[in-house]
Amino acid sequence: MSYQVLARKWRPRRFADLVGQGHVVRALVNALEHDRLHHAFLFSGTRGVGKTTIARILAKSINCEAGVSSQPCGTCQSCREVDEGRFMDLIEVDAASRTKVDDTRELLDNVQYAPTRGRYKVYLIDEVHMLSGHSFNALLKTLEEPPPHVKFLLATTDPQKLPVTVLSRCLQFNLKRLAPEQIGAQLEKILGAEAVSFDGASLARIARAADGSMRDALSLLDQAISFGDGKLVEDEVRQMLGSVDRDVIVRLLAALIGGNAKELLALAEEIGEHGVDYDAALDELLLALHHIALAQVAPEALDAADDTMALDYAKQLPAEDVQLYYQIGLIGRRDLPLAPDPRTGFEMVLLRMLAFRPAQPARELDPPTRVVSAPPMAAAAKPKPVSAAVAAPQSAPSAPTPPPATATPAANAGPRNADWSALAGQLKLAGLTRELANNMTLDDHADGTMHFILDSAHAHLLSKEREAALRQALETHYGQALTLRIVVGSPAADTPAKEKQRQLDARQQAAIEVIANDPNVRALQEQFNARVNPTSVRPKV
Repeated sequence: MSYQVLARKWRPRRFADLVGQGHVVRALVNALEHDRLHHAFLFSGTRGVGKTTIARILAKSINCEAGVSSQPCGTCQSCREVDEGRFMDLIEVDAASRTKVDDTRELLDNVQYAPTRGRYKVYLIDEVHMLSGHSFNALLKTLEEPPPHVKFLLATTDPQKLPVTVLSRCLQFNLKRLAPEQIGAQLEKILGAEAVSFDGASLARIARAADGSMRDALSLLDQAISFGDGKLVEDEVRQMLGSVDRDVIVRLLAALIGGNAKELLALAEEIGEHGVDYDAALDELLLALHHIALAQVAPEALDAADDTMALDYAKQLPAEDVQLYYQIGLIGRRDLPLAPDPRTGFEMVLLRMLAFRPAQPARELDPPTRVVSAPPMAAAAKPKPVSAAVAAPQSAPSAPTPPPATATPAANAGPRNADWSALAGQLKLAGLTRELANNMTLDDHADGTMHFILDSAHAHLLSKEREAALRQALETHYGQALTLRIVVGSPAADTPAKEKQRQLDARQQAAIEVIANDPNVRALQEQFNARVNPTSVRPKV
C-alpha cells in the first residue's frame, strides 16, 4: 500500500477531533442536536485551518444512516463513502476552476432532483470567492430558497470578495488561525502515534513556521521526518526550515548592546553564507526581543526554553531600547522587499538599530562634562555639610556640637545645582530617564529629600516610571532611601543639557575661528573669492 501523507491520514473525522475551532463546533453541534439546520453555511479562514474538513464532517453528520447527529457513526456506508471522497450526494466543486456562469448553471440544473442515496444533497463549493459576478447572480435565487433536500456549504479564504447578497443568505463562521501551542500539542500527539522520536524545540519551530495552519504544519512535519531520517532534532529542523541558529541571535543582541557595527555586519554575512532567509532571521530577532520584553515586565509568561537568554538580556538592555529595536525591526521587515537585495536591507535594519539607540550618543558627550565638574562632584560623593558651610560660616566656631550630627547622614546635606551636571553623568541613566535628569536643576538636597526644577519646555518627560527610575539610581548612588520633589518651572541656573549644549557651541565656534584663521583658507578666499560654510565645520571629538 502506498504511503499516505500525514495531512490526509490525520484529517479529523469527527467534530471532537478538530483543533482550535471550538466556537464553530459548538454552533454546529447544537444545530444538529436540536434539528435547526440552515440551508447554507459559509466557512471562512486562512488556508489549512479546517474549512473543508468541517464541511465534510457536517455532510457526514446529516447523511449518516443512523440518523442526523453531531456524532456520526463513521461505520455505515454513507459515512465511509464521505470519508473516502466518493459519496454521490456530496458534490464538491472547485470554484477556482469553474468560474464561468455556464458551469454554475449546469451545477444548479441538478438541484431539483432528489438525493441518490443520502438524506440530503450537499453542495460543497470551495474557494467560492473565485466565482464570477454572473455566476453569483445565477446562484443567488437557489441559495436563498433551495429545495428542502439541498444544503450549500461554501468555503473561502477571502470573504471580502463575496457579494453582500451572498453573505446575507448564509450562516457565517470565521475559523481562527491556530496558535503555535495548539499546533505543537497536536503534532506531539501525532508523533506519539507514529512512534517518531522528537524534541520539544523542533516541534516549536515547526509550529511557528506553520503560521497558524495545521495543514502546513503536517506538511512540514512530513518533510522534517524525511529530512531527519525518521526522527526530529532541532538543528536538523532549523536547517530544513532555513532558520537562523539561536547562537547567532544571541551574538546579534550582544553586538547591539556593545555598539559593535563591525560584528553586526560580520554576522549578517555569516547568515547569508548559511543560506538563511534574511526575513526569517529578522523574525527570529524580533521574537527574541519579544521574549526580552516579557522578561522585563512579566517573567512568568516566558517558556522555560526562553528563560535563560531572555532574563539575561533583560538586565542588560533598557526597556526603551528593547521597544525601539522591536519597532525598527518591524518597519525593516516591511521594507525588506524594497531593498536592493535582502542582505543590504537586513544590514540597514541592524545599523538603524545601532544609530538610533538612545544611550550611545550621550555617552560620547558625557566625558567633557565630567571633567569640567569633577571638583564639585568629589564633594558630593563625600557627604560633607556643603550647604551649612556656605550659608553660615560664622556660626561654626560658636557651635562645635552640630558638625558630627550633620556629617553622619548623607541626605542632610547634599550637592546644589553646581554639582548636578556631574552627578547626572555618573548615574548611568538611559533613554528618556536620562533626558529627564539632563533637563532639570537641583534646587535643594536636605533631610533625605531632593528638590528639582524641571524645565517647562520638557515637562512631557516627567512620568511616574521615569521618576521612579531616577530615584532608584540616586538611592543606589547615595546608599540610602530618598524622596524626590520635581516641580515644572523655569530653572534659575542652566540644566545639564543646556550646559552641554553651551560647551558644544563653544567648541563649534572655536573650530570655525581656527578654520577662518588658517592661512591656506585665507589664500583660497583671496584668490578664488571662496567662502567657508560654517555648517560644514565639525570640531574634533
